[in-house]
Amino acid sequence: MNDKTIHSLTQNVLDTFADCTDPRLKQIMTALVTHLHAFASEVELTGDEWRRGIEFLTATGKMCNGIRQEFILLSDTLGLSIMIDAINHGRGGVTTESSLLGPFYREGAKEEEFGANIARTEGEPTLIHGRLVDEGGAPVAGALIEVWETANNGMYEGQDPDQPESNLRGKFRSGPNGEYAFRTIKPTSYPIPTDGPVGQMLMATGRHPMRPAHIHFLIVAPGYETLTTALYSEGDPYVHSDAVFGSKPSLVIDYVPNHDAAAAKEWALPSPFFEVQRDFVLSARQV
Repeated sequence: MNDKTIHSLTQNVLDTFADCTDPRLKQIMTALVTHLHAFASEVELTGDEWRRGIEFLTATGKMCNGIRQEFILLSDTLGLSIMIDAINHGRGGVTTESSLLGPFYREGAKEEEFGANIARTEGEPTLIHGRLVDEGGAPVAGALIEVWETANNGMYEGQDPDQPESNLRGKFRSGPNGEYAFRTIKPTSYPIPTDGPVGQMLMATGRHPMRPAHIHFLIVAPGYETLTTALYSEGDPYVHSDAVFGSKPSLVIDYVPNHDAAAAKEWALPSPFFEVQRDFVLSARQV
Protein backbone atom coordinates (compact mmCIF):
# COMPACT_ATOMS: atom_id res chain seq x y z
CA MET A 1 0.00 0.00 0.00
CA ASN A 2 1.49 3.35 -1.00
CA ASP A 3 1.69 6.44 1.20
CA LYS A 4 -1.06 8.20 -0.74
CA THR A 5 -3.52 5.37 -0.09
CA ILE A 6 -2.58 5.23 3.60
CA HIS A 7 -3.05 8.99 3.93
CA SER A 8 -6.44 8.72 2.24
CA LEU A 9 -7.58 5.98 4.62
CA THR A 10 -6.48 7.98 7.66
CA GLN A 11 -8.15 11.13 6.37
CA ASN A 12 -11.42 9.27 5.80
CA VAL A 13 -11.50 8.40 9.50
CA LEU A 14 -10.50 11.90 10.60
CA ASP A 15 -13.29 13.39 8.49
CA THR A 16 -15.84 11.53 10.62
CA PHE A 17 -14.92 13.76 13.56
CA ALA A 18 -15.92 16.92 11.68
CA ASP A 19 -19.15 17.36 13.64
CA CYS A 20 -17.63 16.76 17.08
CA THR A 21 -18.61 19.74 19.24
CA ASP A 22 -16.03 19.09 21.98
CA PRO A 23 -12.75 20.69 20.78
CA ARG A 24 -10.54 18.80 23.24
CA LEU A 25 -12.14 15.44 22.45
CA LYS A 26 -11.76 16.16 18.74
CA GLN A 27 -8.08 17.03 19.22
CA ILE A 28 -7.40 13.85 21.19
CA MET A 29 -9.26 11.53 18.81
CA THR A 30 -7.62 13.11 15.76
CA ALA A 31 -4.13 12.66 17.20
CA LEU A 32 -4.94 9.13 18.41
CA VAL A 33 -6.14 7.94 15.00
CA THR A 34 -3.27 9.68 13.21
CA HIS A 35 -0.60 8.07 15.39
CA LEU A 36 -2.28 4.65 15.46
CA HIS A 37 -2.45 4.55 11.68
CA ALA A 38 1.15 5.75 11.41
CA PHE A 39 2.28 3.05 13.85
CA ALA A 40 0.48 0.28 11.94
CA SER A 41 1.98 1.54 8.69
CA GLU A 42 5.51 1.91 10.09
CA VAL A 43 5.73 -1.65 11.45
CA GLU A 44 3.57 -3.13 8.66
CA LEU A 45 1.32 -4.70 11.26
CA THR A 46 -0.19 -8.02 10.19
CA GLY A 47 -3.73 -9.12 10.88
CA ASP A 48 -2.49 -11.93 13.12
CA GLU A 49 -0.33 -9.55 15.13
CA TRP A 50 -3.23 -7.16 15.65
CA ARG A 51 -5.47 -10.07 16.71
CA ARG A 52 -2.87 -11.06 19.29
CA GLY A 53 -2.72 -7.43 20.42
CA ILE A 54 -6.48 -7.40 20.93
CA GLU A 55 -6.25 -10.65 22.91
CA PHE A 56 -3.53 -9.07 25.06
CA LEU A 57 -5.70 -6.03 25.83
CA THR A 58 -8.70 -8.26 26.54
CA ALA A 59 -6.63 -10.34 28.97
CA THR A 60 -5.40 -7.14 30.62
CA GLY A 61 -8.97 -6.04 31.27
CA LYS A 62 -9.88 -9.42 32.73
CA MET A 63 -7.07 -9.08 35.30
CA CYS A 64 -8.54 -5.87 36.72
CA ASN A 65 -10.56 -5.97 39.94
CA GLY A 66 -11.14 -3.92 43.09
CA ILE A 67 -7.59 -4.57 44.32
CA ARG A 68 -5.54 -4.87 41.15
CA GLN A 69 -5.53 -2.56 38.12
CA GLU A 70 -3.63 -4.29 35.31
CA PHE A 71 -4.18 -1.40 32.88
CA ILE A 72 -2.42 0.98 35.29
CA LEU A 73 0.37 -1.58 35.54
CA LEU A 74 0.58 -1.67 31.74
CA SER A 75 0.65 2.12 31.56
CA ASP A 76 3.36 2.20 34.23
CA THR A 77 5.62 -0.38 32.58
CA LEU A 78 5.35 1.34 29.19
CA GLY A 79 6.46 4.62 30.74
CA LEU A 80 3.17 6.30 29.84
CA SER A 81 2.20 7.01 33.44
CA ILE A 82 5.47 8.78 34.22
CA MET A 83 5.27 10.66 30.88
CA ILE A 84 1.82 12.00 31.81
CA ASP A 85 3.17 12.85 35.25
CA ALA A 86 6.03 14.83 33.67
CA ILE A 87 3.66 16.69 31.33
CA ASN A 88 1.33 17.71 34.15
CA HIS A 89 3.71 18.16 37.08
CA GLY A 90 6.99 19.20 35.49
CA ARG A 91 7.07 22.76 36.85
CA GLY A 92 10.47 22.41 38.47
CA GLY A 93 11.52 24.85 41.18
CA VAL A 94 11.69 23.97 44.86
CA THR A 95 8.50 21.92 45.09
CA THR A 96 8.80 18.19 45.81
CA GLU A 97 8.77 16.11 42.65
CA SER A 98 5.83 13.82 42.03
CA SER A 99 5.91 10.11 41.32
CA LEU A 100 3.45 7.34 40.49
CA LEU A 101 0.30 6.45 42.39
CA GLY A 102 0.76 2.83 41.38
CA PRO A 103 -1.84 0.12 40.78
CA PHE A 104 -2.28 -0.88 44.43
CA TYR A 105 -3.50 2.34 46.02
CA ARG A 106 -6.88 1.88 47.64
CA GLU A 107 -9.15 4.13 49.63
CA GLY A 108 -10.19 3.40 53.18
CA ALA A 109 -7.00 3.84 55.22
CA LYS A 110 -7.88 5.15 58.66
CA GLU A 111 -6.57 8.40 60.11
CA GLU A 112 -3.90 7.84 62.77
CA GLU A 113 -2.46 9.97 65.56
CA PHE A 114 0.85 11.82 65.16
CA GLY A 115 3.70 9.32 65.34
CA ALA A 116 1.48 6.21 65.14
CA ASN A 117 2.95 2.89 64.06
CA ILE A 118 1.38 1.56 60.85
CA ALA A 119 3.43 -1.67 60.83
CA ARG A 120 1.49 -4.72 61.96
CA THR A 121 3.99 -7.21 60.53
CA GLU A 122 7.68 -7.74 61.23
CA GLY A 123 10.44 -5.63 59.74
CA GLU A 124 13.23 -3.19 60.51
CA PRO A 125 11.71 -0.45 62.72
CA THR A 126 11.79 2.98 61.13
CA LEU A 127 10.76 6.51 62.09
CA ILE A 128 9.82 8.86 59.25
CA HIS A 129 9.22 12.50 60.08
CA GLY A 130 9.54 16.02 58.74
CA ARG A 131 7.49 19.05 57.78
CA LEU A 132 5.14 20.18 55.05
CA VAL A 133 5.97 23.66 53.80
CA ASP A 134 5.05 25.92 50.91
CA GLU A 135 7.47 27.27 48.31
CA GLY A 136 8.41 30.12 50.64
CA GLY A 137 9.14 27.79 53.56
CA ALA A 138 5.99 28.58 55.55
CA PRO A 139 4.38 25.59 57.29
CA VAL A 140 1.34 23.86 55.80
CA ALA A 141 -0.86 22.81 58.71
CA GLY A 142 -3.81 20.43 58.62
CA ALA A 143 -2.79 18.63 55.45
CA LEU A 144 -3.84 15.02 55.03
CA ILE A 145 -0.86 12.71 54.42
CA GLU A 146 -1.67 9.19 53.26
CA VAL A 147 1.10 6.57 53.17
CA TRP A 148 1.35 2.95 52.08
CA GLU A 149 4.06 0.37 51.39
CA THR A 150 4.58 -3.37 50.99
CA ALA A 151 5.38 -5.80 53.75
CA ASN A 152 8.68 -7.70 53.81
CA ASN A 153 7.21 -10.33 51.51
CA GLY A 154 6.89 -7.71 48.76
CA MET A 155 3.10 -7.60 48.84
CA TYR A 156 0.68 -4.81 49.70
CA GLU A 157 -1.95 -5.53 52.30
CA GLY A 158 -4.70 -5.60 49.68
CA GLN A 159 -2.86 -8.33 47.77
CA ASP A 160 -2.15 -10.56 50.75
CA PRO A 161 -4.97 -12.10 52.79
CA ASP A 162 -2.49 -13.11 55.51
CA GLN A 163 -1.67 -9.49 56.39
CA PRO A 164 -3.68 -7.70 59.08
CA GLU A 165 -6.23 -5.13 57.97
CA SER A 166 -4.65 -1.74 57.13
CA ASN A 167 -1.12 -3.10 57.55
CA LEU A 168 1.43 -0.50 56.41
CA ARG A 169 -1.27 2.00 55.44
CA GLY A 170 -2.32 5.12 57.27
CA LYS A 171 -3.41 8.76 57.15
CA PHE A 172 -1.92 11.58 59.22
CA ARG A 173 -2.55 15.29 59.70
CA SER A 174 0.28 17.78 59.64
CA GLY A 175 0.58 19.82 62.84
CA PRO A 176 0.52 23.61 63.34
CA ASN A 177 4.15 23.88 62.24
CA GLY A 178 3.63 21.51 59.32
CA GLU A 179 5.15 18.63 61.26
CA TYR A 180 4.30 15.00 60.63
CA ALA A 181 5.66 11.69 61.93
CA PHE A 182 4.87 8.01 61.75
CA ARG A 183 6.53 4.72 62.56
CA THR A 184 6.79 1.89 60.07
CA ILE A 185 9.34 -0.63 58.78
CA LYS A 186 12.11 -0.11 56.27
CA PRO A 187 10.70 -0.97 52.83
CA THR A 188 12.08 -3.64 50.54
CA SER A 189 12.31 -3.98 46.77
CA TYR A 190 9.73 -6.26 45.18
CA PRO A 191 8.52 -7.55 41.81
CA ILE A 192 5.39 -6.18 40.22
CA PRO A 193 2.87 -8.97 39.52
CA THR A 194 4.07 -11.19 36.68
CA ASP A 195 1.14 -13.62 36.58
CA GLY A 196 -0.80 -11.54 34.06
CA PRO A 197 -0.36 -10.12 30.55
CA VAL A 198 1.94 -7.33 31.73
CA GLY A 199 4.29 -9.88 33.25
CA GLN A 200 4.22 -11.85 30.00
CA MET A 201 5.13 -8.68 28.10
CA LEU A 202 8.10 -8.03 30.39
CA MET A 203 9.41 -11.57 30.01
CA ALA A 204 8.93 -11.54 26.23
CA THR A 205 10.92 -8.31 25.93
CA GLY A 206 13.71 -9.33 28.32
CA ARG A 207 12.85 -6.86 31.09
CA HIS A 208 12.98 -7.42 34.83
CA PRO A 209 9.86 -6.81 36.95
CA MET A 210 11.53 -5.26 40.01
CA ARG A 211 10.64 -2.04 41.77
CA PRO A 212 13.10 -0.43 44.20
CA ALA A 213 12.11 -0.19 47.86
CA HIS A 214 9.82 2.80 48.41
CA ILE A 215 7.03 4.32 50.47
CA HIS A 216 4.10 6.04 48.75
CA PHE A 217 2.79 9.45 49.85
CA LEU A 218 -0.45 11.18 48.83
CA ILE A 219 -0.65 14.67 50.32
CA VAL A 220 -3.80 16.79 50.14
CA ALA A 221 -4.02 20.34 51.52
CA PRO A 222 -6.57 23.10 50.82
CA GLY A 223 -5.15 25.71 48.46
CA TYR A 224 -2.33 23.45 47.24
CA GLU A 225 -1.86 21.04 44.38
CA THR A 226 -2.30 17.43 45.49
CA LEU A 227 1.11 15.77 45.69
CA THR A 228 1.43 12.12 44.71
CA THR A 229 4.99 11.02 45.36
CA ALA A 230 7.21 8.34 46.93
CA LEU A 231 10.51 8.04 48.76
CA TYR A 232 12.99 5.55 47.30
CA SER A 233 15.80 3.83 49.19
CA GLU A 234 19.41 4.80 48.49
CA GLY A 235 21.53 1.75 47.68
CA ASP A 236 18.65 -0.39 46.48
CA PRO A 237 19.84 -2.49 43.51
CA TYR A 238 16.87 -1.38 41.39
CA VAL A 239 16.76 2.32 42.23
CA HIS A 240 18.22 3.18 38.80
CA SER A 241 16.25 0.57 36.82
CA ASP A 242 12.73 0.83 38.23
CA ALA A 243 10.42 -1.38 36.15
CA VAL A 244 7.82 1.43 36.06
CA PHE A 245 10.27 4.37 35.78
CA GLY A 246 8.96 6.06 38.94
CA SER A 247 12.24 6.58 40.82
CA LYS A 248 13.74 10.08 40.58
CA PRO A 249 17.08 11.23 42.06
CA SER A 250 15.44 13.94 44.19
CA LEU A 251 13.22 11.31 45.85
CA VAL A 252 16.01 8.91 46.85
CA ILE A 253 16.68 8.99 50.60
CA ASP A 254 18.96 7.39 53.18
CA TYR A 255 17.75 5.31 56.10
CA VAL A 256 20.06 6.46 58.89
CA PRO A 257 20.63 4.16 61.89
CA ASN A 258 19.73 5.91 65.16
CA HIS A 259 21.48 4.51 68.26
CA ASP A 260 20.03 7.06 70.70
CA ALA A 261 18.37 5.00 73.45
CA ALA A 262 16.42 8.03 74.70
CA ALA A 263 14.98 8.65 71.24
CA ALA A 264 14.08 4.97 70.94
CA LYS A 265 12.23 5.17 74.26
CA GLU A 266 10.45 8.39 73.23
CA TRP A 267 9.12 6.78 70.06
CA ALA A 268 8.57 3.32 71.60
CA LEU A 269 11.00 1.75 69.17
CA PRO A 270 13.81 -0.75 69.75
CA SER A 271 17.36 0.56 69.73
CA PRO A 272 18.80 1.01 67.21
CA PHE A 273 16.15 1.99 64.67
CA PHE A 274 16.23 3.61 61.25
CA GLU A 275 15.33 7.26 60.87
CA VAL A 276 14.33 9.32 57.84
CA GLN A 277 13.92 13.08 58.07
CA ARG A 278 12.20 14.42 54.97
CA ASP A 279 10.34 17.67 54.27
CA PHE A 280 7.80 18.03 51.47
CA VAL A 281 7.36 21.32 49.60
CA LEU A 282 3.85 21.84 48.25
CA SER A 283 2.89 23.93 45.24
CA ALA A 284 0.12 26.53 45.53
CA ARG A 285 -2.90 25.63 43.43
CA GLN A 286 -2.99 27.45 40.12
CA VAL A 287 -6.05 29.66 39.60
